[in-house]
Amino acid sequence: MSLYAGLDVGTQSVKLLAYDPALGEVVATVARPMQLVSHDDGTREQQAQWWIDGIIACFAELTAAQRGRIRAIGVSGQQHGFVPINARGEVIAPVKLWCDTSTAADCEPIMAAVGGTAACIALAGNPILAGYTASKLPWTRRHRAQAYAELDGILLPHDYINFWLTGQRYTEYGDASGTGWLDVRQRRWSPELLQAIDPQRDLAALLSPLVPLETTFPLAPRIAALLGLPADVQVSTGGGDNMMAALGTGNVAAGRLTMSLGTSGTLFAYADHPVVDDAGRWAAFCSSSGGWLPLICTMNCTVATERMATLFDLPRGGGEALMAQTEPGAGGLVMLPYFNGERTPDLPNARACLHGMDLHNTTPAHFYRAAMEGATYSLRNGYDAFTSAGLSFDTVLLTGGGSNSAAWRQLIADVFDLPVKVPTQAEGAAFGAALQALWASQHGQGGSDSLAATVDAHVRFDAALSATPDPHTVPRYAEHYRRFLHHLSEVGPLLRTDPSPPQGSEQ
Repeated sequence: MSLYAGLDVGTQSVKLLAYDPALGEVVATVARPMQLVSHDDGTREQQAQWWIDGIIACFAELTAAQRGRIRAIGVSGQQHGFVPINARGEVIAPVKLWCDTSTAADCEPIMAAVGGTAACIALAGNPILAGYTASKLPWTRRHRAQAYAELDGILLPHDYINFWLTGQRYTEYGDASGTGWLDVRQRRWSPELLQAIDPQRDLAALLSPLVPLETTFPLAPRIAALLGLPADVQVSTGGGDNMMAALGTGNVAAGRLTMSLGTSGTLFAYADHPVVDDAGRWAAFCSSSGGWLPLICTMNCTVATERMATLFDLPRGGGEALMAQTEPGAGGLVMLPYFNGERTPDLPNARACLHGMDLHNTTPAHFYRAAMEGATYSLRNGYDAFTSAGLSFDTVLLTGGGSNSAAWRQLIADVFDLPVKVPTQAEGAAFGAALQALWASQHGQGGSDSLAATVDAHVRFDAALSATPDPHTVPRYAEHYRRFLHHLSEVGPLLRTDPSPPQGSEQ
């Protein structure tokens, strides 16, 4: 029986999932942790080779029989990263990641060059925010001048993995819309934004072609031999991790809100038309399924709870016990969990703050709850932007590492006052990539089902992990959420510190 592999190249790990559609079962899930280079100036980087090493190690853990059954591979990748390659296809600098805020000072000049934030949104549908790929190019031009001079290709992380697998440079609309230079309404590269980034260079010549979602490419023979895979394996277009998580959680119809609790927190929904906000309160992305994917991202989600777990040396799963020891509101503690700066709201230079400490609530349990609540309130703040624009939802589809927490599932149901459903496949992005690979493979063999139909046929939900709002707790969290917003409004101006002018260079 055929297997379809989904690769998810994330900030914290590389994951491989092998799916058997005939049985409707994931037959193997393998992961390898990733290092992260982090500096006080907001730098967050990885080496592309670490991803390759992780992929090779993951495939090596499959049995020879499992590898021999693989027919197609789909790749999910962390969005917004910048992988610079030269004319020989070699990576020529560390990869600046989605959570890198060292380039924050480069956002405003790009937008100013086209007439400001409003003009930028009018041109392409999105402002240029810290973390987007666009700001990483002028930063590289100044700090890594030699690499910029050698630059022959601008790849996103998932594009680079596809390039390594197939030897072909290509990209797709979903992940491309996270660069900052894709016109999401017209689904084309914006010449105005590209010129604003570097008026002295034809950046369009360095970009990969945009290909239709049904496109597949053959796995390169050298890579097939290296990974122990059949020679006829196909590689689908793949997409950004949020776009693949939309597929893996069944978010292919209106009314479904996917929430991902990973290093970052995200909210996104399917739309059959561009959903652009003139104020730029959300990312007006394309989906990887032929539609659009309005998305709100917070840069600090499980980062906050994991930081508390490290601070108090908690055992794995120890946070659940701490949550049970405390009441909603964390005894008056309020955390603004901006350890990595923040995108929603747009505070790239912010740092985390903890308010309301007294002699009774300064315990590990209260600190942990404040972190989980703060991360959830940050997502609720983004959700409010969606609903104020007329979007409505009836279900939260939960994915990411945080979805494993029963306490967090109930917290979300109560804070959002919506039922929560959790797919049986916890690795939403990897599973979505596998489903896309399945559909593209079948399409290439004459299949007529839509991608949405294939997704709905294979995504299942675990009834035991569902959560419904508690009518007694919902109003309590509404009050605590208002307190969070009050602190944010009062402290926010102090967190809007302008970044220092770029200095120095790095070859």
